[in-house]
Amino acid sequence: MIKDDTVRNATSYYWGERVISHGQSTLFAALLLTSTIDWCEENYAISNYIAEFWNTLTNVAMITLAVLGIYSSIRHRHGKRVIAMYVGLLLVGVGSACFHATLKYTTQLLDELPMLYLCALCFYSLVEIDVDIKFGKRLPIALALFQTGITLIYVFWMQNPAFHQVAFGVTAVGAIVFGTKRFSELNIGSETRRTLSRLHLMGHLGMWGGFLVWNVDNIFCHQLRTYRSYLGMPLDGLLQLHGWWHIMTAYGSVYLLLWAHLLKLARLGHDTMFSIQYFMGIFPHVALNNPKKVD
Repeated sequence: MIKDDTVRNATSYYWGERVISHGQSTLFAALLLTSTIDWCEENYAISNYIAEFWNTLTNVAMITLAVLGIYSSIRHRHGKRVIAMYVGLLLVGVGSACFHATLKYTTQLLDELPMLYLCALCFYSLVEIDVDIKFGKRLPIALALFQTGITLIYVFWMQNPAFHQVAFGVTAVGAIVFGTKRFSELNIGSETRRTLSRLHLMGHLGMWGGFLVWNVDNIFCHQLRTYRSYLGMPLDGLLQLHGWWHIMTAYGSVYLLLWAHLLKLARLGHDTMFSIQYFMGIFPHVALNNPKKVD
């Protein structure tokens, strides 16, 4: 990530000039602030209306996967907690697209904060994986208070991306720990166990692979920009590694959500009725193996 970009940041494109200040006294003034981070893609290089074209476009993968998950969950009546996880993923994708299109601080929050909320939703869904709710309203209230506290600290006090990353990591670790616990408790057939193991592996490959290219994009930004200038439009898009991070983490995230989704079905004894299928050959989702629906 970089603090300053090309001369295009000093000109009045559609979303306005870059405004960086730490002394804003009004909410309206704060809304005009530029994001605290910027990425390797050259700003307004393709369109005067989209700050980072490729970084915006690549969020289509996450949005599509999330919408497909929502549709599948509603169609097969898999419960509000499952639907909520995919809605969380949709908010992350939409927020990220808005952020990269505008590079404003408000849309940066729309990108970053839903990541925390998605992890919290996954954590809650894995803890309360059974039909009967064990902790009543205590757990969702505790999670809501924790996430509210993190949000307020990040927005009004510690506006440092590192704080967000640590908070995200803590929440994600909690979801992973409970997911692993639920998996170890299952008494399931070998086919379902293989499917769950494959989903878990694919999810982590997507997330860690995306994290790798994210770091390469940050560290070798100057060299990547040089290579992209040689290739020209549209081949330069192949070297937009932050965009690849979006695609890889979109698939990594949805595979982990499918893992949690199938864990719930296996817990209820419905896993043999469903399988992972691919819409258009590239978009994974949970699909019914027979016409009977599960209430």
